[in-house]
Amino acid sequence: MDMAAHYLDEARRQLRGHKRMGERAMSQLPDEDFFVTMDPESNSVAILVKHLAGNMRSRFTDFLTSDGEKPDRHRDQEFALNAATTRGEVMRWWEEGWARVFAALDPLKPEDAMRTVTIRGEPHTVLQAINRQIAHYAQHIGQIVFLAKHLRSSEWQTLSIPRGRSEEVKTNSPRRFDRGLPEDK
Repeated sequence: MDMAAHYLDEARRQLRGHKRMGERAMSQLPDEDFFVTMDPESNSVAILVKHLAGNMRSRFTDFLTSDGEKPDRHRDQEFALNAATTRGEVMRWWEEGWARVFAALDPLKPEDAMRTVTIRGEPHTVLQAINRQIAHYAQHIGQIVFLAKHLRSSEWQTLSIPRGRSEEVKTNSPRRFDRGLPEDK
């Protein structure tokens, strides 16, 4: 397989896995925990989703033809919610953001991987721009998972191999846990 085609397939797979992981973590939270912050300097799951959605809209609208930092993006506002914000609204932002990501990435062809796009005026190859976003989204989805796990505590249902079951996984391969991790298809 052509290396660029393989890269694009893998990038899409990774992103879909990150989306699933975030959704599986968020699905374990009751509405009130969705908006909890650990301290005044931290973000709630809802704020993290709002930021991700804002970033996705900015980076992947007209991905190949306009700067990835849109002039109408107000990043600082992504870190604030009003009291009327609902979980449904936040989840709509999540879905709209991911839809924009995949609408931009799904039609890419191998010959697009080395095209130049800009983010804040800085040139990136398409490959670099996608890698930048995979890392950014993985970081924030990791924060969502951490918060959800902390808030659910003993009620948390693992998204990975449960503690104490690693040996079982090794000996029962190819049996897999339904993890929703990026390496899963």
